[in-house]
Amino acid sequence: MADLMRRRILSWTAMAPLAWAAAAVTPPWARPHGARAETHGGSAGSPTVSELARQRIQRLHLPNVPLLTHEGRRVMFYDDLIKNKVVSLNFFFANCHEICPTVTANLAKVQRLLGADVGTKIFMYSFTLKPEEDDVRAISHYREMFQAKPGWTFLTGKPEDLEKVRKGIGFSYPDPAIDKDKTQHIGNVRYGNEPLMLWGACPGMAHPRFVAESISWMIHLDRSGPGIKSPPQAS
Repeated sequence: MADLMRRRILSWTAMAPLAWAAAAVTPPWARPHGARAETHGGSAGSPTVSELARQRIQRLHLPNVPLLTHEGRRVMFYDDLIKNKVVSLNFFFANCHEICPTVTANLAKVQRLLGADVGTKIFMYSFTLKPEEDDVRAISHYREMFQAKPGWTFLTGKPEDLEKVRKGIGFSYPDPAIDKDKTQHIGNVRYGNEPLMLWGACPGMAHPRFVAESISWMIHLDRSGPGIKSPPQAS
């Protein structure tokens, strides 16, 4: 019970590492019409404050390490999966009998709610916590179990590279002993709009409509609201 309570508390608080970065600059959609971001140093060829902040986020939190998809395709984490995209990120391992299948099943519902946006406007990624056990065949089978559709990619790779990703995006405990135990992992979902440096997170076991709406906000930055329609009310 104590472990479950700790997970619930940390599911709301453990996703902070990228949060500071989102506030580092004013995103383009929030600036007055025609306004430009301040340039660093004042010279025409210098990077803007936004560009410098984005580079810093990538350097500290979005390592460009090689990974393998469930199809066996080699990709680079930042260049191929994250850069210029709206994404959702979570962790699992195939031989998990606790939080992983619950979160994955919930995300399958989220994918259905997001519909055609997944794979076109939003890209869903799930990374194994145990790459030494979860090869391409294992993650492909796991993906099939939950009937994941195109636009939702499952990934494995070298343990040291996935550790860089996990810690970079904030899926870690401050206590090294707990952090080492992968059965204690937090079932959160990180989501964000990389070019605008807007990031958030929510519990992976939250109501699928809440998760879908949270992710969908990242592609509706005109503040008109997410494109998740409410179900018809019973008469």
